[in-house]
Parts: sequence; C-alpha cells; structure tokens
Amino acid sequence: MARCYSATSHCGAARRATIHPVLRYDPEAAVAHLRSADPVLARVIDSVGQFAMEPRDGTFRSLARAIFFQQLAGPAAHAIMNRVLVSLDTDDKRFFTPEQLLAASDEQLRTAGLSRQKLAYLRDLSEKFASGQLNEGEFASLEDEEVITRASSVKGIGRWTAEMFLIFSLGRPDVLPVDDVGVQRGFRQAYGLPGPPTPEEMQRIAEPWRPYRSVGTWYMWRSLGVALPEEGR
Repeated sequence: MARCYSATSHCGAARRATIHPVLRYDPEAAVAHLRSADPVLARVIDSVGQFAMEPRDGTFRSLARAIFFQQLAGPAAHAIMNRVLVSLDTDDKRFFTPEQLLAASDEQLRTAGLSRQKLAYLRDLSEKFASGQLNEGEFASLEDEEVITRASSVKGIGRWTAEMFLIFSLGRPDVLPVDDVGVQRGFRQAYGLPGPPTPEEMQRIAEPWRPYRSVGTWYMWRSLGVALPEEGR
C-alpha cells in the first residue's frame, strides 16, 4: 500500500521528518521544497493532494516486470506475466529467479504467452544476473546515470525504463524523465504551454525542483488524473 506524505498534513498521525526506509529522501521535505520553489507546482500540489508512493523492492524482479509491461496495457501484461509465473511454479510474491527462467524451455514460455522478443529480453536479463554481470546489490551504490547505463545493457531496456526503475524501485529523488509523454502533457497543462514541451524546456522549468524532480514528476502524472507508469504492475 502506498504511503502518503504532505507538507501540511501528516496523514492522520504526527511524524518527524525522516528519510524514508526505501525512498532515498524525506517525502515531506521534498513536498515543502517544491511548494516554496515553484508557485505553479504549488497549485498543482494543492489540487492533487498528498504525495503517495511505495517503491518496489528487488532489482531483478523490477526489471523483469518492466519487460513484461512494455508496450502492453496493464491487464494484458498482467495476464501474460501471471501465466508465466504459474508455468514456473511461482507467483507475484514468490517471483521467479534468473535460474528458473533460464531452465524453462522456449516452448513452455511461449505457450504462456510471451512474445519471441520479450522472451529474448527476459533471457538476456536472467543470463546477466545468473552470471554475475548484474546483481541485486550493485545499483544502490551507483549514481543515477550509472544505473541507467547498467540497466540499459539489458536487451529491451532503454533510458525510459531505467528512469522508471530509478523512481519506483530505487526511490531516487531527482529524476526527470523528459521523454515520458504523460510528464510532457503534465508540463503543458500546468504551465500553459502552446505545444508539447521540448526536453530543454522541461529541464529549465524543473530546475527549481532540484533535488526533488522525481516528486515533481509524480505530481505532473497525477495532475492529469492518469495511472502512474508503475501502477498495474
């Protein structure tokens, strides 16, 4: 369940400003900073309400799920992923390991609904984790751009997927995914732009948000009343 945070409300209970155990920042401090740094964003925050996000844990699991959900609507991706999990005698709580995926035949995984392309991506991800080229613990100590480079070494994972991994799995505070269409729409609506903003415009507008651009990004998504990229996964 997502936890909620507000610069003016404590979600029904008093709390001291502390670093969240999974997020890499204090959410209340982030919202307070954004309110004071950008009056337009302050109005968005008032309209949207409390910040609520609970990052997922597990590097392999998070990246594997991202592959399942690429270019598919949530229900369809869920259905395929669940069939794969069942075929591997696992479930969403007890996710499959790299070794389990590699031990399964192509026929078994294709019968569960995986496309040839996504099967190749998941095998590449699993091979990199099984061989030690990537590991669960390494990403926590890397800078954001290093995480993007390492994650993007997997077939099928590009910058956008790596940025979602930074925001929703590693809980990084200062990520601005300028290629995300939803974030672009949020900027256009909130700031009254005549057309889709360029990456340079988004970076300029969001400069005062530093070091909490991930939270500002969350508000851009929420201002549209749409599901987050991570929701439904």
